[in-house]
Amino acid sequence: MSASPNRAIPVFQLYGETHQWPTPDLLHCESIAERSRLHDWHIRPHRHADLVHVLHIAHGEVNLTFEEGAQRLKGPLLIVVPAMTVHAFRFSRDVDGHIVTLAMPLARHIADTLHPQGQILARAAFYPLADQPERAPIATLVAQLDAEYRQPAEGRDALLEALLNSLLVLASRRATRRQARRSRHHERGEAHLARFQQLIEAHYHQQPSIPDLAERLGISSAHLSAICQRLAGRSAQQLLHERVLLEAKRHLTYTNMTIGQVAERLGFKEPAYFTRFFKRHVACSPKEFRQRQA
Repeated sequence: MSASPNRAIPVFQLYGETHQWPTPDLLHCESIAERSRLHDWHIRPHRHADLVHVLHIAHGEVNLTFEEGAQRLKGPLLIVVPAMTVHAFRFSRDVDGHIVTLAMPLARHIADTLHPQGQILARAAFYPLADQPERAPIATLVAQLDAEYRQPAEGRDALLEALLNSLLVLASRRATRRQARRSRHHERGEAHLARFQQLIEAHYHQQPSIPDLAERLGISSAHLSAICQRLAGRSAQQLLHERVLLEAKRHLTYTNMTIGQVAERLGFKEPAYFTRFFKRHVACSPKEFRQRQA
């Protein structure tokens, strides 16, 4: 969900509100339900000029919007919202979690103290925690932080900062591991794409099918097409067709082969099928293409 382009995104002082910072602390902690139920569980698109949010959702769902993108997520997860990031939340009514809000002086201090782990506060992101080693310790730290925040006690500020630092170190570990997994996934995808292009070069004139080529790579045709779309911007079938068309144009331009001979060279059983294929992709027949080149 995003705001209308004709309406400015509001800049709030606190989570969903326009009133000023409510306490002398540089940190504010409350349950998600405390404030979101006042807004029918829907916090509309807004941003903060000088605040950073860290949300921990132990249970329940949230429809999370960052800038123009929205997705439905389930707890347990951690969400980081840096300053000036347009964001919105629509929580399920059974949501169980907390939101920790940091004023920018504290956020900058932590970013410097915990460098490089503190850089997690500068990236708008969400981190699923199910089946992750950080799940239980993060939940414990958030509960301890909330309890300490609600009562004045000796050394309160120091303990709050220590709990927050521990929380962000664990979050950074989760983020680093997720990024490493994405990098490995990207590298595997690039290797598959390179091998697929080699297979196209070796077999395009035999009219191979995408399932056959995917099987040679040891992956599904759907996975192959997803890799091609993500890394090359076209489907696997489009990449194969592009190579066939390139060779067809070369033969039509630089040789005296008949249309039927070109079709046979490229693995088409019938010249008429080659003509339909060529016209569908080039918007003219092979004969017309050859005349234009001449």
